Amino acid sequence: MAWLLVFLPGLMAGLVQGLTGFGAAIVMMIFLPQLFPIAQSAAVAGVIMAASVLTLVWRNRHHIHLRQIIIPFIVYASVAAYSVHLGQVLDVQLLRRLLGALLLALALYFSFSKRAATQSYPWWLAGLFMIVSGFFNGLFGIGGPLMALYFLSLADTTADYLGNLQTFFLIDVIYISTVRALNGILTPVLIPHILIGMLGAVIGTAIAARILPRLPMVVVRRLIYLFIGLSGGYYLLV
Repeated sequence: MAWLLVFLPGLMAGLVQGLTGFGAAIVMMIFLPQLFPIAQSAAVAGVIMAASVLTLVWRNRHHIHLRQIIIPFIVYASVAAYSVHLGQVLDVQLLRRLLGALLLALALYFSFSKRAATQSYPWWLAGLFMIVSGFFNGLFGIGGPLMALYFLSLADTTADYLGNLQTFFLIDVIYISTVRALNGILTPVLIPHILIGMLGAVIGTAIAARILPRLPMVVVRRLIYLFIGLSGGYYLLV
C-alpha cells in the first residue's frame, strides 16, 4: 500500500511539472511526509522530480540559454546548501505559512496585473526571488514557484520557459541531492520508493506532453499563476 503513496503522487507531480514547469515537489510533499520525516521527504521528492525534469530538458534542449541560468543557480544553490540544516532548529510550520502567504500574494498580483506577464525584474528583486527560492528548497525541497516566475519573465515561448527552467532544476537536483546524501539525509534505503515515484513521474510527464502543445503561452501563464495560488493556499491552511 505504501508504494501507492509514492507512485500516484509521482504521476500527479509529473503531470503538473509537464504542464506548468514546476510543482512536482509541491505535489509530492503533500503525501510523502506520511511516510518519511520532512527532510527525507524533501530528498525523495527532489530525486523523483529528476525523472520528469530530465524528460522536459531533453524535449526542450534547443531552447536552453545557459547564460540566463548560471548566475541564478549560484545564488540559489548557495542559500539552499545552508538552509538544508535549518529544518531542525527553525519553526517549520511558521515558515510554511510565510511561504504560503507569499505565493498567494504573488499569484493574485500576476493574475490581475496587466503588465505582470511581460515585465522584467530589477536585479535586486530577481536576486530576492533566488534567495527565497533557495531557502525553501533547502528546507522543504520546494523552490520552484518564484524561479518559475523569474524564467517566465525572460521567455518568449513556452519552449524557452521550459528549456531554461528545467535545466535549472536538473542542475539543482544533482547538486542538492549530493548535499543531502553527504549529510546522511538521502540514503540507499530510499531507492525503491524513489524508483516507484520516478515511474509515476515519467507517465505523468508523458500525459502532459500530449496536452501542452495545444495550449498557447497565455494559457500556460494562467496555469502557472493558478498553481502558484493553490500552492500558497495549501501551505497557509495545512
